[in-house]
Amino acid sequence: MKQFGDISRHNRSDAFAMRIVISDGPLGVSWQHASETCEFLGDVFALRHARQGADYNDARHSIIYLVNELLENAIKFRVPGAIRVDCSLEDGNFELTVRNDTASDVADRFQTLIEEIVSRDPGELLIERIEANAADENSSGSGLGLLTLMNDYGARLGWDFRSSDSGSAVTLSTHAALTLN
Repeated sequence: MKQFGDISRHNRSDAFAMRIVISDGPLGVSWQHASETCEFLGDVFALRHARQGADYNDARHSIIYLVNELLENAIKFRVPGAIRVDCSLEDGNFELTVRNDTASDVADRFQTLIEEIVSRDPGELLIERIEANAADENSSGSGLGLLTLMNDYGARLGWDFRSSDSGSAVTLSTHAALTLN
């Protein structure tokens, strides 16, 4: 087991919460699942937050960006199997955990990226990565989405890597928290 970043959860068990499981089926899991899921969660949680006098559009945009980024990564880097999305909202604190299995070599490469992300200033690293990507159009795996979440949205991110139940892969839980306005 390896953990990086902020994996703490602050919302209580009685917070407004939802779990969605995206399972492999005859049609598989695609990018469309990420888009539809993030739109749905953005609408539901932003509406709930707006009932307390908050800005619906701002909350919706932030939630959608966060969910989309983490869910797309889960879809892109997963091995076959379900993806579980857990969300909660309490007092303007939106928390999200996306859990999926990934190949061991992919998990190792991702851990190397995460070690750099959590050890550096996200704003400086974001600028460096943008410049590197502009110079090399084939550049990938730079962590731009994660850095944008941290720098522009103030997201608190954490990762938990564990041996999967099958033993042949790694179960990755990506945790995120946003303070909504």
